[in-house]
Amino acid sequence: MHRLFGSAVLPSAFRLPPFAVGIALAAALAIFSAAAAAQSYPARPIRMIVPYPPGGSTDPTGRAFAAWLSEALGQPVVVDNRPGAGATIGHGLGAKATPDGYTLLLGTSGGLAVAPALHAKLPYDPLRDFAPIGLGVYTPFLLVVHPGLPVAGLKDFIELGKVQPQRINFASPGTGTPNHLGAELLKVMTGFRFVHIPYKGGGPAIVDVMAGRAQALFGGIPYTGPHVKSGRVRAMAIGHPSRIGSWPDVPAVAETLPGFNNTTWFGLLAPAGTPKAVITRINGEMKKALADPEFVRQLAAMGLEPAGGTPEEFQAMIRSELARWTKVVKEAGISAQSAP
Repeated sequence: MHRLFGSAVLPSAFRLPPFAVGIALAAALAIFSAAAAAQSYPARPIRMIVPYPPGGSTDPTGRAFAAWLSEALGQPVVVDNRPGAGATIGHGLGAKATPDGYTLLLGTSGGLAVAPALHAKLPYDPLRDFAPIGLGVYTPFLLVVHPGLPVAGLKDFIELGKVQPQRINFASPGTGTPNHLGAELLKVMTGFRFVHIPYKGGGPAIVDVMAGRAQALFGGIPYTGPHVKSGRVRAMAIGHPSRIGSWPDVPAVAETLPGFNNTTWFGLLAPAGTPKAVITRINGEMKKALADPEFVRQLAAMGLEPAGGTPEEFQAMIRSELARWTKVVKEAGISAQSAP
Protein backbone atom coordinates (compact mmCIF):
# COMPACT_ATOMS: atom_id res chain seq x y z
CA MET A 1 0.00 0.00 0.00
CA HIS A 2 1.27 3.44 -0.95
CA ARG A 3 1.21 6.47 1.30
CA LEU A 4 0.67 10.09 0.26
CA PHE A 5 1.14 12.92 2.78
CA GLY A 6 0.72 10.42 5.63
CA SER A 7 -2.61 9.04 4.36
CA ALA A 8 -3.25 5.57 2.99
CA VAL A 9 -3.95 5.37 -0.72
CA LEU A 10 -6.10 2.37 -1.62
CA PRO A 11 -5.41 0.33 -4.72
CA SER A 12 -7.74 1.24 -7.58
CA ALA A 13 -9.75 -1.96 -7.12
CA PHE A 14 -10.88 -0.70 -3.73
CA ARG A 15 -11.56 2.93 -4.64
CA LEU A 16 -15.16 4.18 -4.86
CA PRO A 17 -16.24 5.57 -8.23
CA PRO A 18 -16.90 9.34 -8.25
CA PHE A 19 -20.71 9.00 -8.26
CA ALA A 20 -20.59 6.70 -5.23
CA VAL A 21 -18.37 9.16 -3.38
CA GLY A 22 -20.95 11.88 -4.13
CA ILE A 23 -23.79 9.75 -2.79
CA ALA A 24 -21.84 8.91 0.37
CA LEU A 25 -21.02 12.58 0.93
CA ALA A 26 -24.66 13.59 0.41
CA ALA A 27 -25.82 10.96 2.89
CA ALA A 28 -23.28 12.11 5.44
CA LEU A 29 -24.33 15.74 4.98
CA ALA A 30 -28.01 14.77 5.38
CA ILE A 31 -27.26 12.96 8.63
CA PHE A 32 -25.21 15.92 9.87
CA SER A 33 -27.95 18.40 8.90
CA ALA A 34 -30.65 16.30 10.61
CA ALA A 35 -28.56 16.09 13.78
CA ALA A 36 -27.90 19.82 13.72
CA ALA A 37 -31.60 20.58 13.15
CA ALA A 38 -32.58 18.33 16.06
CA GLN A 39 -30.14 20.12 18.35
CA SER A 40 -31.48 23.56 17.39
CA TYR A 41 -35.18 22.55 17.50
CA PRO A 42 -37.33 24.44 18.20
CA ALA A 43 -36.10 27.75 16.87
CA ARG A 44 -39.52 29.43 16.74
CA PRO A 45 -43.02 29.08 18.26
CA ILE A 46 -44.95 25.84 17.76
CA ARG A 47 -48.64 25.62 16.89
CA MET A 48 -50.81 22.98 18.58
CA ILE A 49 -54.11 22.39 16.78
CA VAL A 50 -56.97 21.43 19.11
CA PRO A 51 -59.93 20.19 17.01
CA TYR A 52 -62.63 21.38 19.44
CA PRO A 53 -63.67 24.77 20.84
CA PRO A 54 -62.65 25.98 24.30
CA GLY A 55 -64.43 24.15 27.10
CA GLY A 56 -65.05 20.45 27.67
CA SER A 57 -62.04 18.18 28.11
CA THR A 58 -60.03 18.65 24.92
CA ASP A 59 -59.08 22.31 25.20
CA PRO A 60 -57.75 22.20 28.79
CA THR A 61 -55.83 19.02 27.96
CA GLY A 62 -54.18 20.72 25.00
CA ARG A 63 -53.35 23.78 27.08
CA ALA A 64 -51.84 21.66 29.86
CA PHE A 65 -49.47 19.93 27.44
CA ALA A 66 -48.78 23.20 25.60
CA ALA A 67 -47.74 24.89 28.86
CA TRP A 68 -45.44 22.01 29.77
CA LEU A 69 -43.83 21.90 26.32
CA SER A 70 -43.41 25.68 26.22
CA GLU A 71 -41.33 25.58 29.38
CA ALA A 72 -39.43 22.44 28.44
CA LEU A 73 -38.59 23.47 24.88
CA GLY A 74 -37.98 27.16 25.51
CA GLN A 75 -40.44 28.32 22.83
CA PRO A 76 -44.14 29.24 23.01
CA VAL A 77 -46.54 26.44 22.11
CA VAL A 78 -49.67 28.23 20.94
CA VAL A 79 -53.05 26.46 21.05
CA ASP A 80 -55.06 26.91 17.86
CA ASN A 81 -58.69 25.79 18.32
CA ARG A 82 -60.08 24.51 15.00
CA PRO A 83 -63.48 22.90 15.76
CA GLY A 84 -66.08 21.59 13.36
CA ALA A 85 -67.40 18.55 11.50
CA GLY A 86 -66.94 16.12 14.38
CA ALA A 87 -63.29 17.15 14.86
CA THR A 88 -62.40 16.30 11.27
CA ILE A 89 -61.60 19.90 10.28
CA GLY A 90 -58.84 20.18 12.86
CA HIS A 91 -57.48 16.72 12.09
CA GLY A 92 -57.44 17.54 8.38
CA LEU A 93 -55.45 20.72 9.03
CA GLY A 94 -52.99 18.77 11.14
CA ALA A 95 -52.52 16.15 8.42
CA LYS A 96 -51.83 18.76 5.73
CA ALA A 97 -49.43 20.92 7.76
CA THR A 98 -45.74 21.17 6.86
CA PRO A 99 -43.94 18.24 8.54
CA ASP A 100 -41.20 20.31 10.15
CA GLY A 101 -42.08 19.88 13.82
CA TYR A 102 -43.73 23.29 14.15
CA THR A 103 -47.32 22.02 13.91
CA LEU A 104 -48.65 19.50 16.40
CA LEU A 105 -52.17 18.09 16.70
CA LEU A 106 -54.03 17.04 19.81
CA GLY A 107 -55.65 14.06 18.13
CA THR A 108 -58.77 12.48 19.58
CA SER A 109 -60.56 9.15 19.36
CA GLY A 110 -63.43 11.03 17.75
CA GLY A 111 -61.25 12.23 14.88
CA LEU A 112 -58.93 9.25 14.54
CA ALA A 113 -61.26 6.28 15.13
CA VAL A 114 -64.95 7.21 15.29
CA ALA A 115 -65.21 9.64 12.37
CA PRO A 116 -63.21 7.37 10.03
CA ALA A 117 -65.44 4.46 11.08
CA LEU A 118 -68.51 6.47 10.06
CA HIS A 119 -67.31 8.27 6.95
CA ALA A 120 -65.89 6.67 3.82
CA LYS A 121 -64.36 9.97 2.68
CA LEU A 122 -62.38 12.25 4.95
CA PRO A 123 -59.69 14.85 4.17
CA TYR A 124 -57.11 12.60 5.87
CA ASP A 125 -56.23 8.98 6.55
CA PRO A 126 -55.85 8.31 10.30
CA LEU A 127 -53.17 5.66 9.77
CA ARG A 128 -51.09 7.13 6.93
CA ASP A 129 -51.23 10.91 7.28
CA PHE A 130 -49.89 11.32 10.82
CA ALA A 131 -46.74 10.62 12.79
CA PRO A 132 -48.01 9.61 16.25
CA ILE A 133 -45.98 11.08 19.11
CA GLY A 134 -47.65 9.68 22.21
CA LEU A 135 -50.94 8.96 23.93
CA GLY A 136 -51.66 11.70 26.45
CA VAL A 137 -54.79 10.97 28.47
CA TYR A 138 -57.85 8.81 28.74
CA THR A 139 -61.14 10.66 29.18
CA PRO A 140 -63.61 8.22 30.75
CA PHE A 141 -67.31 8.78 30.21
CA LEU A 142 -69.67 8.63 33.17
CA LEU A 143 -73.00 6.94 32.53
CA VAL A 144 -75.38 9.27 34.33
CA VAL A 145 -79.16 9.03 34.71
CA HIS A 146 -81.95 11.24 35.98
CA PRO A 147 -82.37 10.69 39.74
CA GLY A 148 -86.03 9.73 39.27
CA LEU A 149 -85.27 6.77 36.99
CA PRO A 150 -86.41 3.66 38.93
CA VAL A 151 -83.19 1.64 38.71
CA ALA A 152 -80.84 0.62 41.52
CA GLY A 153 -77.80 -0.04 39.35
CA LEU A 154 -76.49 -0.88 35.90
CA LYS A 155 -78.16 -4.31 35.71
CA ASP A 156 -81.56 -2.74 36.47
CA PHE A 157 -80.89 -0.02 33.91
CA ILE A 158 -80.11 -2.53 31.16
CA GLU A 159 -83.13 -4.65 32.10
CA LEU A 160 -85.42 -1.63 31.95
CA GLY A 161 -84.20 -0.94 28.41
CA LYS A 162 -85.01 -4.50 27.43
CA VAL A 163 -88.46 -4.59 28.99
CA GLN A 164 -89.53 -1.06 28.05
CA PRO A 165 -87.59 -0.13 24.87
CA GLN A 166 -89.23 3.30 24.57
CA ARG A 167 -88.77 4.18 28.25
CA ILE A 168 -85.22 5.56 28.08
CA ASN A 169 -84.35 8.65 26.07
CA PHE A 170 -80.57 8.36 25.74
CA ALA A 171 -79.00 11.76 25.16
CA SER A 172 -75.71 12.37 23.37
CA PRO A 173 -73.71 15.37 22.10
CA GLY A 174 -74.54 14.23 18.57
CA THR A 175 -75.12 11.23 16.34
CA GLY A 176 -71.94 9.28 15.81
CA THR A 177 -70.07 10.82 18.74
CA PRO A 178 -68.14 8.47 21.06
CA ASN A 179 -70.82 9.19 23.68
CA HIS A 180 -73.55 7.95 21.34
CA LEU A 181 -71.52 4.90 20.36
CA GLY A 182 -71.22 3.96 24.04
CA ALA A 183 -75.00 3.54 24.16
CA GLU A 184 -74.91 1.59 20.90
CA LEU A 185 -72.22 -0.66 22.37
CA LEU A 186 -74.55 -1.41 25.30
CA LYS A 187 -77.21 -2.36 22.79
CA VAL A 188 -74.86 -4.60 20.79
CA MET A 189 -73.58 -6.37 23.91
CA THR A 190 -76.88 -6.83 25.81
CA GLY A 191 -79.93 -6.18 23.65
CA PHE A 192 -80.63 -3.00 25.64
CA ARG A 193 -82.91 -0.63 23.72
CA PHE A 194 -83.38 3.13 23.89
CA VAL A 195 -84.51 6.21 21.99
CA HIS A 196 -81.48 8.20 20.89
CA ILE A 197 -81.78 11.97 21.36
CA PRO A 198 -78.84 13.82 19.76
CA TYR A 199 -77.96 17.34 20.96
CA LYS A 200 -75.52 19.98 19.75
CA GLY A 201 -72.96 19.33 22.45
CA GLY A 202 -72.65 17.83 25.91
CA GLY A 203 -73.90 20.96 27.69
CA PRO A 204 -77.45 20.89 26.27
CA ALA A 205 -77.55 17.11 26.70
CA ILE A 206 -76.79 17.16 30.43
CA VAL A 207 -79.29 20.00 30.96
CA ASP A 208 -82.08 17.86 29.55
CA VAL A 209 -81.05 14.83 31.64
CA MET A 210 -81.22 17.00 34.75
CA ALA A 211 -84.64 18.26 33.66
CA GLY A 212 -85.93 14.73 33.00
CA ARG A 213 -86.55 15.28 29.29
CA ALA A 214 -83.84 12.65 28.69
CA GLN A 215 -83.06 9.85 31.12
CA ALA A 216 -79.44 8.89 30.44
CA LEU A 217 -76.15 10.12 29.00
CA PHE A 218 -72.57 8.96 28.57
CA GLY A 219 -70.81 12.24 29.31
CA GLY A 220 -67.37 13.63 30.06
CA ILE A 221 -66.53 14.06 33.73
CA PRO A 222 -65.79 17.81 33.46
CA TYR A 223 -69.44 18.56 32.66
CA THR A 224 -71.23 15.63 34.32
CA GLY A 225 -69.19 15.29 37.52
CA PRO A 226 -70.32 18.53 39.19
CA HIS A 227 -73.97 17.58 38.67
CA VAL A 228 -73.38 14.11 40.13
CA LYS A 229 -71.91 15.73 43.22
CA SER A 230 -74.87 18.13 43.49
CA GLY A 231 -77.34 15.24 43.19
CA ARG A 232 -78.98 16.54 40.03
CA VAL A 233 -77.97 13.38 38.15
CA ARG A 234 -76.89 9.95 39.38
CA ALA A 235 -73.75 8.10 38.26
CA MET A 236 -74.55 4.52 37.25
CA ALA A 237 -71.11 3.47 36.05
CA ILE A 238 -68.00 4.61 34.22
CA GLY A 239 -67.11 3.55 30.68
CA HIS A 240 -63.39 3.07 31.42
CA PRO A 241 -62.22 -0.58 31.50
CA SER A 242 -61.62 -0.21 35.25
CA ARG A 243 -62.46 2.18 38.07
CA ILE A 244 -60.49 5.41 38.11
CA GLY A 245 -58.67 7.07 40.98
CA SER A 246 -60.67 10.29 40.96
CA TRP A 247 -64.04 8.40 41.15
CA PRO A 248 -63.19 5.20 43.04
CA ASP A 249 -66.75 4.52 44.21
CA VAL A 250 -68.25 4.46 40.71
CA PRO A 251 -68.08 0.92 39.25
CA ALA A 252 -66.87 0.29 35.73
CA VAL A 253 -69.43 -0.95 33.23
CA ALA A 254 -66.92 -3.73 32.54
CA GLU A 255 -67.54 -5.11 36.04
CA THR A 256 -71.00 -6.07 34.77
CA LEU A 257 -70.15 -6.43 31.06
CA PRO A 258 -66.58 -7.71 30.68
CA GLY A 259 -64.87 -6.12 27.70
CA PHE A 260 -66.98 -2.96 27.66
CA ASN A 261 -64.89 0.14 26.95
CA ASN A 262 -66.29 3.59 26.23
CA THR A 263 -63.37 5.86 27.00
CA THR A 264 -62.27 8.58 24.67
CA TRP A 265 -58.59 9.53 24.52
CA PHE A 266 -56.33 12.33 23.36
CA GLY A 267 -52.74 12.23 22.18
CA LEU A 268 -50.17 14.28 20.30
CA LEU A 269 -49.42 13.72 16.63
CA ALA A 270 -47.50 15.51 13.88
CA PRO A 271 -47.92 15.39 10.10
CA ALA A 272 -46.46 12.30 8.45
CA GLY A 273 -42.83 12.92 7.50
CA THR A 274 -41.96 14.94 10.59
CA PRO A 275 -38.31 14.23 11.56
CA LYS A 276 -37.92 11.27 13.89
CA ALA A 277 -35.68 13.33 16.19
CA VAL A 278 -38.53 15.79 16.77
CA ILE A 279 -41.01 12.98 17.49
CA THR A 280 -38.59 11.41 19.96
CA ARG A 281 -37.93 14.67 21.77
CA ILE A 282 -41.58 15.61 22.22
CA ASN A 283 -42.46 12.06 23.29
CA GLY A 284 -39.73 12.32 25.92
CA GLU A 285 -41.22 15.55 27.26
CA MET A 286 -44.68 13.97 27.35
CA LYS A 287 -43.31 11.12 29.45
CA LYS A 288 -41.76 13.61 31.88
CA ALA A 289 -45.06 15.49 32.17
CA LEU A 290 -47.06 12.32 32.79
CA ALA A 291 -44.62 11.28 35.51
CA ASP A 292 -44.82 14.66 37.27
CA PRO A 293 -47.12 14.51 40.34
CA GLU A 294 -48.35 18.09 39.95
CA PHE A 295 -49.15 17.62 36.26
CA VAL A 296 -51.03 14.39 37.05
CA ARG A 297 -53.00 16.16 39.81
CA GLN A 298 -53.94 18.83 37.27
CA LEU A 299 -55.27 16.12 34.94
CA ALA A 300 -57.17 14.37 37.74
CA ALA A 301 -58.91 17.63 38.62
CA MET A 302 -60.35 17.58 35.08
CA GLY A 303 -61.43 13.92 35.37
CA LEU A 304 -58.61 12.71 33.12
CA GLU A 305 -56.43 9.63 33.50
CA PRO A 306 -52.73 9.88 32.46
CA ALA A 307 -51.71 7.49 29.70
CA GLY A 308 -48.33 7.63 27.92
CA GLY A 309 -46.28 5.19 25.85
CA THR A 310 -44.21 5.15 22.69
CA PRO A 311 -45.15 6.48 19.23
CA GLU A 312 -45.37 2.88 18.01
CA GLU A 313 -47.77 1.94 20.81
CA PHE A 314 -49.95 4.95 20.01
CA GLN A 315 -50.07 3.98 16.33
CA ALA A 316 -51.10 0.43 17.27
CA MET A 317 -53.85 1.80 19.53
CA ILE A 318 -55.26 4.01 16.76
CA ARG A 319 -55.38 0.99 14.46
CA SER A 320 -57.09 -1.15 17.11
CA GLU A 321 -59.63 1.52 18.06
CA LEU A 322 -60.50 2.17 14.42
CA ALA A 323 -61.24 -1.54 13.92
CA ARG A 324 -63.26 -1.73 17.15
CA TRP A 325 -65.53 1.24 16.43
CA THR A 326 -65.93 0.27 12.78
CA LYS A 327 -67.38 -3.03 14.02
CA VAL A 328 -69.75 -1.26 16.47
CA VAL A 329 -70.94 1.17 13.78
CA LYS A 330 -71.65 -1.70 11.40
CA GLU A 331 -73.46 -3.85 13.96
CA ALA A 332 -75.51 -0.90 15.23
CA GLY A 333 -76.49 0.10 11.70
CA ILE A 334 -75.42 3.74 12.06
CA SER A 335 -75.22 5.49 8.69
CA ALA A 336 -72.76 8.19 7.73
CA GLN A 337 -75.68 10.33 6.49
CA SER A 338 -77.05 10.63 10.04
CA ALA A 339 -73.68 11.36 11.63
CA PRO A 340 -72.18 14.83 12.08
